[in-house]
Amino acid sequence: MADQLDILFITADQWRGECLSARGHPMVKTPNLDALAAEGVLFRKHFANAVPCGPSRASLHTGMYLQNHRSGTNGTPLDARHTNWAKEAARIGYDPVLFGYTDTSQDPREEDPESPWLMTYEGPLPGIRPVCMMGTWPTPWTNWLTEQGYEVPDDIRFAYGIRAPGTEYEDGGAHPRPLIYPQEANDTSYLTDRLMDYIAETKGRFVAHLSLLRPHPPFVASEPWNAMYDPEEVPGFTRKEKPDAEAAQHPWLEHQLGRKLFRAPANEKKLRRMKAVYYGLMSEVDAALGRVFAFLKETGRWDNTLIVFTSDHGEQMGDHWLLGKCGYFDASYHIPLIVRDPRKAADGARGSVVDRFTENVDIMPTMLDLIGAEIPVQCDGASLRPFLEAREPATWRREAHWEFDFRDPADDSAEKRLGLTLHQCTMNIIRDEKYKYVHFTKLPPLFFDLEKDPDEFVNRATDPDYLPLVLEYAQKLLSWRMNHDEQTLTHIALTDDGPVTRRAARY
Repeated sequence: MADQLDILFITADQWRGECLSARGHPMVKTPNLDALAAEGVLFRKHFANAVPCGPSRASLHTGMYLQNHRSGTNGTPLDARHTNWAKEAARIGYDPVLFGYTDTSQDPREEDPESPWLMTYEGPLPGIRPVCMMGTWPTPWTNWLTEQGYEVPDDIRFAYGIRAPGTEYEDGGAHPRPLIYPQEANDTSYLTDRLMDYIAETKGRFVAHLSLLRPHPPFVASEPWNAMYDPEEVPGFTRKEKPDAEAAQHPWLEHQLGRKLFRAPANEKKLRRMKAVYYGLMSEVDAALGRVFAFLKETGRWDNTLIVFTSDHGEQMGDHWLLGKCGYFDASYHIPLIVRDPRKAADGARGSVVDRFTENVDIMPTMLDLIGAEIPVQCDGASLRPFLEAREPATWRREAHWEFDFRDPADDSAEKRLGLTLHQCTMNIIRDEKYKYVHFTKLPPLFFDLEKDPDEFVNRATDPDYLPLVLEYAQKLLSWRMNHDEQTLTHIALTDDGPVTRRAARY
């Protein structure tokens, strides 16, 4: 029965969409995720709906676009009136549990003024039960390390990145310096071990969210993963020759490249070392997940467990001279999605690849649909069930959409540099097979011809030959936003016979 499924919902933080060997990546090896895709469905054009972590995960966990949930930055509270997949699963008897973090900024109106959750943006998703909560402060892991006899730094936040002694690669070392902790004791192994401990002790159904930090920075990997990929052999970087030439594309990009934290290092060897370790962290996550998948098979859980693997966002990794996740480039938003549905109804789709545009707002509706829970009206996404059953949905989106809110309530530097107010520090993006349109609240727009310029170097927004298309896509974006305005009660009418409801498709 659908409502008897277990769910393992996995996020690996900051994972670029092309970085799977199942996608034909020239270097990254992910044999266990490849095997998962062979038994499930690989979604090739899957996108996050926001960056950075907090806003993106708010969309992932509520099924809502940023324009509706409004948790636009790390630290912007998520309105408590919105439900999420954990609350909805709990309504039908599940006990949703967390291994890792959800980066949920709590609604201060719902918290005691002395609540510790008002001192951090890394709170737990309401409705989820943290079994092993990690994040910036990895207390369970560092406590365990101490018990095992390992040294931990006084400020445990630095445990993720302590390198072993030696010479770093760009200074003449043979390989990138490894994490001081061995692979069996690092944060990835620790979290996956705790997950397996929990599943082994759980007799009934489970809905577990495994939220791994890696391959998120710091780019430091345990042996042997630190040396798995040769920095000299990693693919090059999609960028113009000089940062200043890149910055000339748009005032926002000039601003972003002027921020030291987000500008790629000029030292080519250092950047290549970072990229090689980024890949190594991915392969390590893949190996850890392989252990989890083998455990599910050994314990008889495999044939009853829905597995969802995705990320919260991508990583620029030197492309366009940027680091991290930001702006409008695909590298920050294109992410992997693999869904392995154990039901017999999904047998016909096993090993298939979906080329339709899918988004993180589709994850919550999919999980709820497959366990027999109602999909709330608030969800802007739609269930992926038709694709999992080798069926073509009656209607589906033809574009991907995402948003970036680059305001900083604690720092007005962007506003001053760009001549904006706090509420004007926003951009919206719509992207289809051929074109991408970027709309800023109060800055010039961008328009890219992705067939001629897949790397997004040439802004066509003021090119006379493209002006009709710019207008068309500006109208598409406006219609998209109008179609997805928050709709929680809009399908209800109070009549002489009482409340009448009528649900409608989004597309």
